[in-house]
Amino acid sequence: MVKLIITQKRSVIGSKPNHRSTIRRLGLKRINDQVTHDDTPVIRGMVKTVIHLIEVEEK
Repeated sequence: MVKLIITQKRSVIGSKPNHRSTIRRLGLKRINDQVTHDDTPVIRGMVKTVIHLIEVEEK
């Protein structure tokens, strides 16, 4: 299965509450934090919501 490597690149200060909660649910806490998730429709939807705050690579 394809893995997604997600890195937080921008701060959540000043962003919408649902964007902040999505970042936390992805497992990111601060800038340059990196997590790996399976490529599922749920994770893709979360990534789409906060794409302006993160960087995504496929592994």
